[in-house]
Amino acid sequence: MPDGADRDSVLITRPEPGAEETARRIAAMGFVPVLAPLLRIQPVTCQDGITPGPGMAAVLATSRNAIPALHRFDKRMPVLAVGDATAATARQCGFENVLSASGNAAALADLARGHLLPGAGSLLLVTGRGQGRELRTALEASGFCVVRREVYEAVPVEALPEAASAALRGRRLRAALFFSAETARCFVRLAQDAGVADSVHAVEAVAIGPAAGVALEALPWRQIAVATKPNQTEMLALLR
Repeated sequence: MPDGADRDSVLITRPEPGAEETARRIAAMGFVPVLAPLLRIQPVTCQDGITPGPGMAAVLATSRNAIPALHRFDKRMPVLAVGDATAATARQCGFENVLSASGNAAALADLARGHLLPGAGSLLLVTGRGQGRELRTALEASGFCVVRREVYEAVPVEALPEAASAALRGRRLRAALFFSAETARCFVRLAQDAGVADSVHAVEAVAIGPAAGVALEALPWRQIAVATKPNQTEMLALLR
C-alpha cells in the first residue's frame, strides 16, 4: 500500500452490524474508515425465529447474520460456525457448545465430518437466501441428513452511497474492502451507474476470497489483493 496523507481512507462496503466493527479496527490502524454498506440484512423468518426439530444433532451456521434466528434453541445445542466472527456471535447469544471452521463453506463441511456422525441426527443448516446449497449437497454425499433453512437475506442498496462516491471523486481512498462476491458485484454495478468506475484506478481492492476478486476484475483497480484465508484479520493484514 503506498504512503501518502492524501490517500488515508479505506472504503468499507460490508453491511451492518459488521461494518461498524471493521471501522473501529481500520481507525485503530491509523486509517480513516469510510462506511458505505452496499447490502441490508433483513430476516426472512418470523420474529419468533425457527423452531428446533426432533432428532436434530447440531446447527451449522454460514454467517453471523443467521444466529439471531436461533433464539428459541436450547443453548446446549452444538453450533458449528463457518468462521470466528459467526462463532463469537453464537457465544454472545448464549450457545455453550460452539466450534469454528475458521474458513469457508468447505471448511465448515470438513468440521462437520470431523465432529459429527451421519447417523446421530439431522443437521440444521441456517443460511442467507440463495446460499448453502452446495454445502448441503456435500454433506448429504457424506451421509448426513441436512435441513436447510434460509433465515435472512442481503438486499442490495439501489445507489452507491454518497460517502463512497465522494471519496472516489475526491481521490481519498487507499483501499476498498469487499467481504463477499455479492458485495463486489454490487459495487461494480453501482460504481458504473454512478459514473465513478474509472476513479478506482489508484485504489487497491481487498477481497475476502477468489470469487470476490474475480467479480472486481470488471473495474480498473490499481491492484486486487485476495486474502489468504477468508476472514477479516487476513484482509486487514493486506493494508499494512
